[in-house]
Amino acid sequence: MAETIVALASGVGRAGVAVIRLSGPSVRFGLETIAGSVPQPRRAALRRLKDPGNGEVLDEALVLFFPGPASFTGEDVAELQVHGGRAIIAGVIAALTALPGFRLAERGEFTRRAVANNRMDLTSAEGIASLVEAETSSQRRQALRQAGGALERAAMAWRQRLAGLLALMEAEIDFPDEEDVPALFHSVRSGAEALLAEIEMALRGARSGERLREGAVMVIAGPPNAGKSTLLNALARRDVAIVSPIAGTTRDTLEVHLDLGGYPVTLIDTAGLRETNDVVEVIGVERARASLDRADLVIWLEAGDARADPPELPAPLLRVLTKQDDGQDPPPHTLPVGFELGLSARNGAGMPALLARLEQAARKALESGETALVTRERHRRELETVTAHLATVQAADEATPVEFVAEDLRLAVRAIGRLTGRVDIDEIYDVIFREFCIGK
Repeated sequence: MAETIVALASGVGRAGVAVIRLSGPSVRFGLETIAGSVPQPRRAALRRLKDPGNGEVLDEALVLFFPGPASFTGEDVAELQVHGGRAIIAGVIAALTALPGFRLAERGEFTRRAVANNRMDLTSAEGIASLVEAETSSQRRQALRQAGGALERAAMAWRQRLAGLLALMEAEIDFPDEEDVPALFHSVRSGAEALLAEIEMALRGARSGERLREGAVMVIAGPPNAGKSTLLNALARRDVAIVSPIAGTTRDTLEVHLDLGGYPVTLIDTAGLRETNDVVEVIGVERARASLDRADLVIWLEAGDARADPPELPAPLLRVLTKQDDGQDPPPHTLPVGFELGLSARNGAGMPALLARLEQAARKALESGETALVTRERHRRELETVTAHLATVQAADEATPVEFVAEDLRLAVRAIGRLTGRVDIDEIYDVIFREFCIGK
């Protein structure tokens, strides 16, 4: 018999209210023991919680009961909304886990039970995890689509169509002398071609979907003493990097995570790019060049009359003239040729214009990721497996053994099953039975 699990569902630490969740076959018993009775389903009731060991009152709490299977986990579920003091939380959890058949939940176990009980698929569970981790509004919107089953619905539709194609090939294997066998073969190839096009279209947005979860990368680069660390501190609104007039102060890359217009950005400060014999600074320059290779935008800074042409870069370049400390936003026509912005990180001149450009760059790099179906590397790899097998089916001809085509379709179905967390091949044979046995 499954155990009943207990865990704090709200954040750790002191708060006005904390939520303790229970799930499993003994939830009713637990509520009767600690709260005196089970409230009506889905209706909050005020209950005095008592320790069954000594009768001590632990707290007054709102208690909700969600009978399975129409609950988050598919089992009986209860939530206790207690006061958020640490002693109260510890006392209530200790009283519950002392009951027979109760234990503390493992990490992610409520969601795992929901997947096991078919209350959601694996992609929706990942969406919930992303929702919890979301730090910006764009990440929240992406996670809500995933948790709401956007990829699950597409994957299940693809799987159903694959099952139909596999059913046709199984029919060709079982009834090779039927007159319509060649027509079945061409129908399978046509169906595989249409599916391949759809899944490849979904995969084209995969990189943007993954990158929205990770954030755009913007690198502050330039020669030594150009004001890179000062700019990092100004954008972060705190002292992240050491600033000094000594060239080569920054020896390593420093990262700050920002929310720019609702999009996540990792801003990287780098060592000044120059030739040097200092062993430590050489390492810093090498790391700076490595950061440039993975940037979505390079903010290239130069100060005063010193000029240092930027290296050839794969990423877009925003060339900025720094240390314009007269307190005025430099008009673009007054800047030297090649510079797009001038600013002073010390007094704020030019900073609004820079922030607008950075937000624009973040939106351009990540906006399409909000509606992407594929948001994780795992999703992409499984769907790439599907497309590889579908491409093999599409390339088959009448000389190809039908068993080989059927096996490719079967492997494609399994990959979709791994994507959603549902890998039972018996479902496919249920389709075959319905297609070719019912009514015959």
